Amino acid sequence: MKDTGKNTKTNFFAKAGQAIGKFFQWLRGDLKEIGTTFVEGDWKTKVSFLIMGFGNFARKQFVRGIAFLATEILFILYMVKVGFKYLPDLGTLGTVESGYDENFLYVYGDNSFFILLFSILSIFAILGFILVWRINVKNNRQTELLLKQGKKIPTNRQDLASLFDKHFDKTLLALPMVGIGVFVVLPIVFMICIAFTNYDYSHLSPGKLFTWVGFENFRNLVSVGEGGFGTTFVTVLLWTLVWAFFATFLNYFLGMGVAILINKKGIKFKKVWRTILIMTIAIPQIVSLLYVGKLFAADGLVNLTLMKYHLISAPLPFWTNEHWARVMIILINIWIGIPYAMLMTTGLLMNIPEELYESARIDGANPFQMFRHITLPYMLFVTGPYLLTNYIANLNNFNVIYLLSQGSPRGMKLAGGAGYTDLLITWLYKMTVNNSDYKMAAVIGIMVFAVTAIISLVVYSILPSVKDEEGFQ
Repeated sequence: MKDTGKNTKTNFFAKAGQAIGKFFQWLRGDLKEIGTTFVEGDWKTKVSFLIMGFGNFARKQFVRGIAFLATEILFILYMVKVGFKYLPDLGTLGTVESGYDENFLYVYGDNSFFILLFSILSIFAILGFILVWRINVKNNRQTELLLKQGKKIPTNRQDLASLFDKHFDKTLLALPMVGIGVFVVLPIVFMICIAFTNYDYSHLSPGKLFTWVGFENFRNLVSVGEGGFGTTFVTVLLWTLVWAFFATFLNYFLGMGVAILINKKGIKFKKVWRTILIMTIAIPQIVSLLYVGKLFAADGLVNLTLMKYHLISAPLPFWTNEHWARVMIILINIWIGIPYAMLMTTGLLMNIPEELYESARIDGANPFQMFRHITLPYMLFVTGPYLLTNYIANLNNFNVIYLLSQGSPRGMKLAGGAGYTDLLITWLYKMTVNNSDYKMAAVIGIMVFAVTAIISLVVYSILPSVKDEEGFQ
């Protein structure tokens, strides 16, 4: 088993090294090709290095020429109006604070938030422009070579038609790709940059400035001394991993058990039992979880009923004791998680060939042995990717934790407003909403990404259903 782990690790780093080597090899070849194009290209192609689309206009490919030239004009306008205004201040994130002058007039200074945001956007714009510029140069060179060989070049009508035929995939994905870049990639890069600043409640824009602090926030996250978050981070991280493990596998195996029981021959009213279980899915979690959380409060129905019948003398600390609260969250999550696993496993159980069970019975296998050697291997093989994605989802399961306990109980040893039932994701939420500590929230966000990415890459690379899709027979 150890050898397998070492081989997996070795293969991962070997592939990463090969990918990096191939990238630099491609980059070297592409730069060489650009130089060759400028030296050997005709004057139309050379002018296209400076005025994008010029060669296309000269060769009467007006559709391509307009596209390239419009890109260059828009890029120049953006950089003049926005890019060159904010990019020079990226190193300092502003030096002039807003405030009142000697005449008691409020004067707006630099806005660190806008400087960082628009600087990142400008860098994205520059990278995008370089990509389009490279396509422009390559396209002009290819067109030039076609003409030299006496071949026909695509007409304007053919270029337009190709957008809905040959290149329809690019046309269809153009807008979604821009959306992903603006609404997904840009916020992620912005968050990563915030993690290297001192952006918090004391440095809120536009009134105050924030600046770069390097790895100081990451050191604070792992430091144990005064002002450090090390103890809190380890406590929350361990609970997050433990919670995700139980929330994933308890629900999975109990849901599978319920599905097996309901599907068993002789069980009556199968549809009724499935409907009862599905009711927990039909009710919105914001209703059911808030209601259940109130049931187990110190003055809730459960404690009041137990005290009424003198079964307890004081309210049970369901949400005020860290161990009670964690156990309660896991148990309540079983109640809302079993139906999902039951529905998913029901369909898969029906696909297991009945002949396997018949052969096992003839060989004298009991129900437990059949489950262990037939049902369980098949289910784990088929649902391996599901278990992984479900585990990752539970690492970021905001609803269950926040709606039940809001991360309580609070601990004197925990910093940043964290509680003993907080996950990394709920702690991040508190950092931003309650404490306005955006810098540490960004660091925690990076840690969440690192944990989920490492677990995903390691587990996904060793899943039998991924390594050998035809392996289970």
